[in-house]
Amino acid sequence: MSNILELAQTGKRDHLISLEKSCQEEWEREHIFETDAPTQEETAGLTGAQIHEKFPKWFGNFPYPYMNGSLHLGHAFTISKIEFAAGYQRLLGKRVLFPHGFHVTGMPIKASADKIIREMELFGQDFENFEPAEPDVEEELAAESINPSAPRVDKGKKGKLAAKSTGHTYQFQIMESINVPRSEVKKFADPYYWLTYFPPIAIADHRALGTRVDWRRSFMTTPANPYYDSFVRWQMKKLHALGRIKFGERYTIYSPKDGQPCMDHDRADGEGIGPQEYTAVKMQVVEWSPAVREALEGKLGGRNVYLVAATLRPETMYGQTNCFVGTAIKYGVFSANDKEAYICTQRAARNMTFQGTFDVRGQVNQLAELEGTAIVGTKIKAPFSVYPEVYVLPMDNVLPTKGTGVVTSVPSDSPDDYATLMDLRKKAEYYKIDPSWAAFDPVPVLSTPAYGDMSAPALVKQLKIASQKDVKQLAEAKELAYKEGFYNGTMLVGEFKGEPVQEAKNKVRASMIKNGVAFAYAEPEGLVISRSADECVVALMDQWYLDYGEPKWKAEAERLLARMNTYFPETRNAFESTLAWLNQWACARTYGLGSVLPWDPQFLVESLSDSTIYMCYYTVAHLLHGSINGKVRGKLDIAPEQMTDEIWEYIFVDGPWPANAPLPREKVDALKHEYEYFYPFDVRSSGKDLINNHLSFAVYNHAAIFPESKWPLSMRANGHILLNGQKMSKSKGNSLTLRQAVEKFGADATRLALADAGDGIEDANFEEKNANANILRIHTLLSWCEEMTKEGAGLRTGPKDLYHDRVFEEEINNLINITKEQYEMTFYKDAMKYGFYELQSVRDWYREVTADIGMHADLVRYWISVAVLLASPIAPHFAEHIWRGVLKHPTSIQRALWPTPARPVDAPTIEAGAYMRGLVKTVRDAELTLLKKLGKAKGGPAPFDPKKPRAVRVYIATRFPEWQDACVQAMQAAWAQDGEGRVDDAKVRALLTERGLIKDKRAMPFVQLFKKRIAELGAETAFKRKLPFAERDVLSEVLPYLKRTLNLVDVEVLSVEDALGHAEAGKGGYSRMIIESSEPGSPAFEFRNVQV
Repeated sequence: MSNILELAQTGKRDHLISLEKSCQEEWEREHIFETDAPTQEETAGLTGAQIHEKFPKWFGNFPYPYMNGSLHLGHAFTISKIEFAAGYQRLLGKRVLFPHGFHVTGMPIKASADKIIREMELFGQDFENFEPAEPDVEEELAAESINPSAPRVDKGKKGKLAAKSTGHTYQFQIMESINVPRSEVKKFADPYYWLTYFPPIAIADHRALGTRVDWRRSFMTTPANPYYDSFVRWQMKKLHALGRIKFGERYTIYSPKDGQPCMDHDRADGEGIGPQEYTAVKMQVVEWSPAVREALEGKLGGRNVYLVAATLRPETMYGQTNCFVGTAIKYGVFSANDKEAYICTQRAARNMTFQGTFDVRGQVNQLAELEGTAIVGTKIKAPFSVYPEVYVLPMDNVLPTKGTGVVTSVPSDSPDDYATLMDLRKKAEYYKIDPSWAAFDPVPVLSTPAYGDMSAPALVKQLKIASQKDVKQLAEAKELAYKEGFYNGTMLVGEFKGEPVQEAKNKVRASMIKNGVAFAYAEPEGLVISRSADECVVALMDQWYLDYGEPKWKAEAERLLARMNTYFPETRNAFESTLAWLNQWACARTYGLGSVLPWDPQFLVESLSDSTIYMCYYTVAHLLHGSINGKVRGKLDIAPEQMTDEIWEYIFVDGPWPANAPLPREKVDALKHEYEYFYPFDVRSSGKDLINNHLSFAVYNHAAIFPESKWPLSMRANGHILLNGQKMSKSKGNSLTLRQAVEKFGADATRLALADAGDGIEDANFEEKNANANILRIHTLLSWCEEMTKEGAGLRTGPKDLYHDRVFEEEINNLINITKEQYEMTFYKDAMKYGFYELQSVRDWYREVTADIGMHADLVRYWISVAVLLASPIAPHFAEHIWRGVLKHPTSIQRALWPTPARPVDAPTIEAGAYMRGLVKTVRDAELTLLKKLGKAKGGPAPFDPKKPRAVRVYIATRFPEWQDACVQAMQAAWAQDGEGRVDDAKVRALLTERGLIKDKRAMPFVQLFKKRIAELGAETAFKRKLPFAERDVLSEVLPYLKRTLNLVDVEVLSVEDALGHAEAGKGGYSRMIIESSEPGSPAFEFRNVQV
């Protein structure tokens, strides 16, 4: 069900959008976001460090989006992290570069174009013959039109695909859903038409959001832009020459339909999934079960038949007691060659045929189909087992989607096998087996310190596993047994007896393969569906690959990561984990769009391999070409063919100037000058899902190609974004494109909601109610700023000598500093918390507390200036309108500088301001609490009548309670002097016990609160335990407001000592309990009625 918000009234939004469009037109007219390096004349004679000191720069970027549709809210969220940073860095006076490219490499566009061609063949040029069918029928028709030979996707797999579903069956319907008229869809049958259609939409959407992009530097990938194509070819040749690209036979995820590897960006489902390699054990049939013998009569052609089991633990094969099949699974008998046939699932056979296992690659020759139940009772050979011949038995938990569907049984070391074998022995009749088939006892294969010689029985007993139905406990037992066996196990039998399992594992595997009783088998770790709707397999093939994981290269990548800022520890952990497992990566394909692999032109560079160092291309793009496709030359008038490998080498890696250069050196030096100034980039922002591939690839490639001085300075990862607390889904109506968000809420309201969504690596939430509320917030603030700058606004002039003036100014300056800290840490939600919301709160207090005399005009103008400057990185349109239109500055706020307070912030004044606000709130809360008590009181006269004239006494203390002092002394004694700056909790507890305070319920909560105070103020200030301001003096400043706002006749301030004296003298209206609850900075209050 859709969770989308519908707006009732749009007048304020429409007014703000009109202002936003006006600002955007001004920025574009002034070319305000076009940033160049300082001229060569300006930098003559300066070192690189001196240049950047005199002309500071900032270069931020994000992964260029794929141009097969409009930008959505997820794009906007990642973009916002760079956009907000760009705005802040401009305020610091830096030359800010925020470029934007367009990715069109790979399969998705070509696959979608091909779908449209097939759908036009089915339904006509304008799909006029299409008639909606029943949903299930429609899905099947669509799948068959895409790939008639592809295996059907079962219900379990369909569930996974549904997560990415658009709710549309055909490609032409998807195009209509993104506002492409049906009459225009046929144009998209040409994949290159996509390249002209979507980039202008993306640019328009960016401009509507008000992003600070330098569009001169934009480009698209593939030979569609010959300059970028030249750059990619140089990059690939460079890596090849460095030995980083190699050729050889390796496993890869492969789409049989597309006839090529299916890399992450080519997938509709299964991103990040790689090959899983097994040992396929060949168990030759000795004697068929009666049910199978008759079914196979005359179908085998004299072939020997083997049940093929996939195992990850070949070292345990000495302990086979049987093998298992799934009773609900259908198996095939597949011809491997004219001498052998294998029993396994059709899915496994489809993988095998692309791995050289069958005699004809890509062909699956099924001789027969068998029910799993029919195979039970078949006698087979068990290679390497102490039992030469065993039987096939039934198992409930065999998965048809993992391995071959045939499972070797080693009950000594597999808890699942042991539990199932025990079930079968107990209930042979129920499972319809001959008890003799399950009579082979488990035998010790390896020994472990934790579980002895029989890990599985020990763990089944330890975890109290009753049967094979205890799936959760069995999963835990399996993990424990496998880890202990691999890391600590020692072989007890076989050729490698006495050797550690870690060493013996591969030796046993090699021996089995050498003896012809096993072969290598691999399959995807999970379901992978290509963009062409093909279920992918693992293929063994000769291919070009990037040798990620090679030890020396990996060490360089790890060194780069170690010096790179990742902002969050979770991000660094994810990078380190990826670098630990990342291995060879196929970098070429034959289908789709892409640059030709220079030395082997039958291949194209795949989409994650032409996207690793392109950030450096941004630095020169605007000088090379004047359009994203490179058809218009840049101002240096350089032809694409002039950008030879030697020229790229000279620009990016300081290569020698070529002897026969095809263009003047001064032109190339102009390119090199831009690169040297802007590179390395300062930050790259991306969704966290790209750490596993793109971002780690960028780390590897930068380490290989560039000198350390050009290595990335930081990479920032964000979580995915939810919409109204739910995952975005077109089919469920819970989705929002960037354009829709801006049209619905306006640019600044959308931007504020993006900032409020979250900043960490965890998933964030774009709340439409918040975006809608932002419209009113901005409109109200804008109106107030306009009103306050008009004549007759009721503002004070003259000296700013009131106490509240000083507090207000100090609080503004304090929030400037706090907001700056948040921007520096890229915490944009907190930047707005302090620089937008709390800044308005201190203004509101100032307005209230000076209501009788008026706010000071200079301070109001100062507040407005600060407010728009602090908000401008995130809400630039509102800020621009106030800056130019209201404050009458002659230049754009985009050229303004961060406000710097003229003097250090006075901390005591800040605390006094917080004290005053807290005091008023506390008095209000105290009166409300008293009224509630009076309302519940039964009988007797009420001590206080809120309807009559009333006054309040405020009791202020100069000393803290003795028990608190004792706690503080204990913490001070337990303060670690080791430089770590911490309280030794164990020592505190010991000291409190010694002083008889450990059982006082107030003690430990106070200790925890005081530790927070240490963290906030520092140990030295916290342990002094003195207010940084004179409490009575501050009270005197706020009493007039307190009287006015609470409608009190009188407010009387008394010291605790004086008040206790009155109480002891028997004066009425003094409560000793209330008086003694007062502490320095936390006065107590007592209400009373008075005569007027």
